[in-house]
Amino acid sequence: MKLEFEKYHGAGNDFVMIDDRDLNFPAGNEVLIRRICDRRFGVGADGLILLQKHPSFDFKMVYFNADGKAGSMCGNGGRCVAAFAKSLGIIDHVTYFMASDGAHEAIFTPSQISLKMQDVTEVEKIGTNYYLNTGSPHYVCLVEDVEKFDVLKEGRKIRYNKRFAKLGTNVNFVEITKTGLKVRTYERGVEDETLSCGTGVTAAALVACIKGIKRNAKQFVVLTKGGKLKVSFTSLANNSFSNIWLHGPAAFVYKGFYYF
Repeated sequence: MKLEFEKYHGAGNDFVMIDDRDLNFPAGNEVLIRRICDRRFGVGADGLILLQKHPSFDFKMVYFNADGKAGSMCGNGGRCVAAFAKSLGIIDHVTYFMASDGAHEAIFTPSQISLKMQDVTEVEKIGTNYYLNTGSPHYVCLVEDVEKFDVLKEGRKIRYNKRFAKLGTNVNFVEITKTGLKVRTYERGVEDETLSCGTGVTAAALVACIKGIKRNAKQFVVLTKGGKLKVSFTSLANNSFSNIWLHGPAAFVYKGFYYF
């Protein structure tokens, strides 16, 4: 069978995009999805995204991690699937689409795509670290000199500890800089560090606000290994946040066919 796809990336976080409006893709085939995402034997990606029809929204985003399993919300993937939908002629400069965590709005400008995230109403403090859900679960640790930090080793320790081993969590290591934040993320489902993580940098920015870094800040510039993102938000009482937006690039890489 021949499968047509396009590949996109958001700040180095890359995805295989498939137009599945006819529901022909075997979404339950974890082995196939894992093979497509494999960087040596397949296309190579951090995840696979199906664009499907939705009766009330412009489209539906269905996300799979590189391990072949259905994933939770992906912020960079959300911006990339919006770009994919635009290339298909489904939308213009604004879109409303459905994802696993609910409805999202995306707005296009000449230089970036802004994605509205779900409100955050609960943040748990664990020792000196934080745990919250920004569409996906994220554990956030503030560290010094994040570029030299062993993200793989320390990320695995937390992701596979007694509390998180069954369902997993993404783990973010955050350094405070003069201009904003530097973030590196260990992603569950990929089980490795990715070049950036949209829901992860969102979680990092909210935690930075809670910690009082740049007090009264309403946005943070976040530098990842794959590029620069920005998170804006409205801070509410009791560590709650609304009007959360993830801003950044979403780039087409190439299109092709995968045979299986």
